[in-house]
Amino acid sequence: MLKKRIIICLDVKDGRTTKGIKFKNNIDIGDPVEMAAEYYRQGVDELVFYDIMASARGRGPILDLIARVASQVFIPFCVGGGIGTLDDIRSTILAGAEKVSLNSQAVKNPELIKSGARVFGNQCIVLGMDAARDASMPSGYRVYINGGRVATELDAREWAQKAVSLGAGEIVLNSIDADGTRDGYELNLTRMISEAVEVPVIASGGGGTPAHLTDVLTKGKADAALVASMVHSGDYTVGSIKKSLAHSGIPVRLTD
Repeated sequence: MLKKRIIICLDVKDGRTTKGIKFKNNIDIGDPVEMAAEYYRQGVDELVFYDIMASARGRGPILDLIARVASQVFIPFCVGGGIGTLDDIRSTILAGAEKVSLNSQAVKNPELIKSGARVFGNQCIVLGMDAARDASMPSGYRVYINGGRVATELDAREWAQKAVSLGAGEIVLNSIDADGTRDGYELNLTRMISEAVEVPVIASGGGGTPAHLTDVLTKGKADAALVASMVHSGDYTVGSIKKSLAHSGIPVRLTD
């Protein structure tokens, strides 16, 4: 049985890791380089780095900071934010990322997914999708861009399927409604997208306890769970989360 992955997200603004609730009221919580090194020592399976203001400010990725983070971790490392061209993808990978997450730029230019997958391989292209409940949409969820600040006309399920058809090899699915609340993942959203596509889905937004991860990895059918607040706060370590999941029968990679 494939092991479920535990992934930590670093939301970065102005060179610092931040955290908010439902994409609002972000506060500074530390140096992303130091935090990446600590989570690597704790045994996290993967790391995701999001430059949350890059697209809104119309700039590309911060390559020097990406390289500094990459130098501290020897696990899969995904970077998102401001990646809008093949050159951006190339430079981000050369800076040390194994994968790039395309979110706002993919919505604005879906062909970037296709060309990125063709040049660098599907395994390098991750669709980052921020969705919120909206009863007017066919699936009940609307896609947002620019760090959750701008609504699109895209339905979450339809966009996920289109992105995969274009070549996305994985989806990081973030629930805006659950983001930062630590009240549990959006199970209906995660299950719906997981059942709609044939690529791995990483659940994001709402993780507050190991039980929440157990739920989203089983009932939500996610292939991996992304966490932020519950580890940034110091309430849990990667090791304590994994031990709890293993006790619940979830296959995970345990470390000493």
